[in-house]
Amino acid sequence: MSAGTVTAPSAPPTQQQPVDKSAADTRIGLRAHVRHTGALVRRNLLWIKQDMESMFDAVLMPIVFTLLFVYVFGGSVGQALGGGREEYVQYVIPGLMAMMGMNMAMGVGTGFNQDFQTGVMDRFRSLPIGRSSVMIAKIVVELLRMLVATAILLIVALIIGFSVESIPGLIASIGLAMAFGVGLMWIFLTMGVVMKSAQAIQGMGFLVLMPLQFGSSIFAPTASMPGWLQAFTDYNPLSSLAAAARGLMNGGLPVAHDVWVTLAWSVILTGVMAPIAIHKFRTKT
Repeated sequence: MSAGTVTAPSAPPTQQQPVDKSAADTRIGLRAHVRHTGALVRRNLLWIKQDMESMFDAVLMPIVFTLLFVYVFGGSVGQALGGGREEYVQYVIPGLMAMMGMNMAMGVGTGFNQDFQTGVMDRFRSLPIGRSSVMIAKIVVELLRMLVATAILLIVALIIGFSVESIPGLIASIGLAMAFGVGLMWIFLTMGVVMKSAQAIQGMGFLVLMPLQFGSSIFAPTASMPGWLQAFTDYNPLSSLAAAARGLMNGGLPVAHDVWVTLAWSVILTGVMAPIAIHKFRTKT
């Protein structure tokens, strides 16, 4: 280089612009979302395989609840139904199927929150994957756990004398319970994002779920309840779900109204809570 040559000063380094994760998420196509969801479902199933204790609730809860309610309350409530314990088995098993979705839903919220506490979700949010895929994968795995719990419930019920009048009705009842369970899972996923601990989610969940479960027609008829409580049970979606399941599986009851009410609740809960949960997940700091 000659002495008279003047070199141009180097350009200052450009500052890297922050990545808009929400915008990046909207550019991911449907096929990529499905692929991401499948990979995350596999990851969650492998985690369950390594920690089989996480299946204890799905395996033991239907056994304990079935035996507890049938053999503790079955005689007295069965007489109120005009029969005995055998009559109560036919009444309570569809109600317990309706309850499975509620109890499984709380598990998805606590598990989601624990993933935040361990830093797993921070890693997921740093990857170029659909944000909704993370949450949908959680729901898919929880639905599989719900199917396991329902299968165990039905096996125990058949052993103690439950009879199914309509197999298509049984399948429809399971599908209806899963649809309602999905709506509840979006609520608990939102709680898993916004609440600080899994213990807080469990505490809040019990405060909400216990009145819904026992203030319904799941375990006993509502005719002997006070008027104000009967009014609550009439609008309780669990009562509609339990009544629809009984009519579909055992026959003899009109089911159209209860089926449509349950489906309406499922659609409303999913339509309202899914966007909220996904937005909270995207913007959580």
